[in-house]
Amino acid sequence: MTTATGQFTGRTENGDTIIYKDGKRYYWWLILIPVFASFSTIWLYFALGKNPIVTLIPMLFFYAFTPLMDFLLGEDEHNPPEEVVNAMAEDNYYRFVIHSQIYIAIALFIAFVVFVGTQNLPWWAILALIFGVGINSGGVMALTHELGHKANKLDRLSAKIGNMIMGYGHFNIEHNKGHHTWVATPEDPASSRMGENFYAFMVRELSGTFVRGISYEKARLAKKGHRFWSIHNDVLQVYAVTLAASALFVALFGWSILIFLIPHHFLAWLALTQANYVEHYGLKREMLANGKYERCQPKHSWNTNHTYSNLVSFNLQRHSDHHAFPQRPYQVLRDYNDVPSLPTGYGGCFAMAFVPPIWFSVMDKRVMEWAEGDLSKVNICPRAEAKLEKKWGVSASA
Repeated sequence: MTTATGQFTGRTENGDTIIYKDGKRYYWWLILIPVFASFSTIWLYFALGKNPIVTLIPMLFFYAFTPLMDFLLGEDEHNPPEEVVNAMAEDNYYRFVIHSQIYIAIALFIAFVVFVGTQNLPWWAILALIFGVGINSGGVMALTHELGHKANKLDRLSAKIGNMIMGYGHFNIEHNKGHHTWVATPEDPASSRMGENFYAFMVRELSGTFVRGISYEKARLAKKGHRFWSIHNDVLQVYAVTLAASALFVALFGWSILIFLIPHHFLAWLALTQANYVEHYGLKREMLANGKYERCQPKHSWNTNHTYSNLVSFNLQRHSDHHAFPQRPYQVLRDYNDVPSLPTGYGGCFAMAFVPPIWFSVMDKRVMEWAEGDLSKVNICPRAEAKLEKKWGVSASA
């Protein structure tokens, strides 16, 4: 049972009543801080006499402010009592927060398209907005990721609408049917391998997930007796709306708007790629005697409890619990004491991933600690196998 104030009631196995108040109930609205920072970019541009220096704000906010906030606020390891999890999961307030952000994100994206299309910005300012706004648009996938896991038609519709911002139509079907099935295995293009730098992973992940998503949608439609090229195709629906919106923007602002739109969409895709890169780096599920992989467990995902970035990503960084129990909604995802942990929130990890030597120096030793020094337990990049064997002194094929 729940009340309007976020107080939940549950019963223990002994029949005792537990009353729990969710202290983070309203903190999820901190997602509006990056939204406000982005909107303030446009306001400051005009307030400061059209000074383009403010176009750096969205990019700096993500790569500098977010890690700083994580450092200052530290980590939150609190879990709600299991006795109230069902009541919290059924509270539609948490769904409303997610749904509202989808449409705020659409408004933000349109505002920046109009801004770029109507202002005479220098090339470096447009580049800064491509990175800053693109990464923010990629953050919408934290929302579509949450909603896309639900069976509710309204949730799935909002997920589809959110994906239209950056034209990532194959995301939800590929993520649910592909990534969650093959996560932390060499077969998964969305699970990074030890010794694989971010740029090599980007090529493998973007192409691999696209092909796999299309194949799953073809199979889904065939099962229902529909052709791939039809209005029933969920993937094509997203692509079609994104292309139609782009055509409208070209009609309004000219072909030059594509200089912003096309790389913006790519950077939004890249944000998801960055998340996939850090979430399972080097972790591998064991192959069982029957030729199947062991069930995905919390230990097969990198986790972090950094307070601020978890609040603005709706607990996406509590990834261990999410992959072990995909249907658990964001507000009740749990921390575990014995799962592999990232050194920072996603913002800091994304920045490290851009510089492979830094990433490898920080993360490879963590992977080997997780594998208890046994390289054969690691999801390893074939091209880096010899180099890693030499460094760690353990055969990957042992």
